[in-house]
Amino acid sequence: QSLVSSSKWLQHYGLKRNKLSLSQILSQIGFQHRKDYVTTLGKPVASRYADGLFPQYKRAQDGSVYNLTAKKELILHFVDCLIGAIELYKQRMEWLTSESRQIFGVIQEQCIVIVLDFGTAAPAEFDLCRDALSMVLVEQVIQISSFNLIWAAQDLMKWQQNCTPVSERAVKSAVTWLWKLEHMTAVSHTSPAEALLEAMGDEAVSS
Repeated sequence: QSLVSSSKWLQHYGLKRNKLSLSQILSQIGFQHRKDYVTTLGKPVASRYADGLFPQYKRAQDGSVYNLTAKKELILHFVDCLIGAIELYKQRMEWLTSESRQIFGVIQEQCIVIVLDFGTAAPAEFDLCRDALSMVLVEQVIQISSFNLIWAAQDLMKWQQNCTPVSERAVKSAVTWLWKLEHMTAVSHTSPAEALLEAMGDEAVSS
């Protein structure tokens, strides 16, 4: 999901924009070995003048053959470009799998409700969940427009009645509210569904 959400980034920095896909590179360092239909023979025939004259590359995907005409300098240029593109992808993957994004992915929507369902988590696990949620609030929710929190306990608890505009003050308030929740082991099997329905009842919410 995180990777799909990065499509705009990939379009901006990725291989396609910089003409570094295999077919794009091949078209810049050579030309395709063509076949044409010969009427007298009644079948397609490939030209043979390039055989032995150029190095050739056969694409595994479709079997097309390219005659390579580029000088070494141009090929080395593409090697450098590809290494740079790979490094960008590595950096992006490291970012996508770091901190709160590792747990929650990348939040793209501008108005969200986070439904908290701690189940029968032990006290230590309860605190661990709150640590993770605090992290996503401080790192990601701060970047969007509005949000709310609903705790799927036996009695539903909402941080605010409706989604609230994001600000540093609002995020700090949400984190404080989160850490004031009391650990409970009693669970209602219907409370998560009720919390989701409550979250979806706010027409402004997109996720």
